[in-house]
Amino acid sequence: MPSIYRVLGLLVAGVGMTAALYFALAYEFVPSVWRFVERRHPAFDETGSRSFTAAGIPGDPFNLAFVGSEDELQRLMAAVNWAPADAITFKSSLRITIASVSHRSYADAPVSNLYVNGKKQDLAFEQAAAGDPRQRHHVRFWKMTQLDLLDRPLWIGAATFDTSVGLSHTTGQVTHHIDPNIDAERDKLVADAAQIDGVRIRWVDAFQEAREGRNGSGDRFFTDGRLAQFDFAPAPF
Repeated sequence: MPSIYRVLGLLVAGVGMTAALYFALAYEFVPSVWRFVERRHPAFDETGSRSFTAAGIPGDPFNLAFVGSEDELQRLMAAVNWAPADAITFKSSLRITIASVSHRSYADAPVSNLYVNGKKQDLAFEQAAAGDPRQRHHVRFWKMTQLDLLDRPLWIGAATFDTSVGLSHTTGQVTHHIDPNIDAERDKLVADAAQIDGVRIRWVDAFQEAREGRNGSGDRFFTDGRLAQFDFAPAPF
């Protein structure tokens, strides 16, 4: 029959081994698994770095991305008071024209279509600035086809601030002109999203190789080249 000291020794050793296993799993193995699972989303390989106009002219640069479901993206944008943009119809086009001329607010005004891999934006959101429809914060998102290891899609986005309504420098069509500092609009949405519980923000450095250029309307832009990626932190095991 083993002595009481031997039994106590075995118990202490067992507790020690259990504690060591817990710390190894909780602080080393599990975090390393999440780092592997959440490495760079594979859909970035199909995005490129710019959107395009219908005529194939390079459009707004990408500076944002969201990883998750459409419902999660919709809920996030609603929580930070960015409204879905209306679809482009005769009625909405007439309404934004009247609003611009009369300086009336149109919080859900449509945005022009831009394309990624031949597909126009899936979602667009905006936020009015100073009640003037000629000025607004807005972002377009395109849903990519590839999923990550958690079966989450990537939504690549381009956020810019519209400063005025005028004629396109490339086509002569009526359009919104943007603030050239596209990082400021990206950073505004980052600051908005950071207020929501559970939202994580990660940075992809050097995403944009071209640090300055012009968009599809001929408006100048400049950037530090970084892209902000959002998602909701997964529930713990």
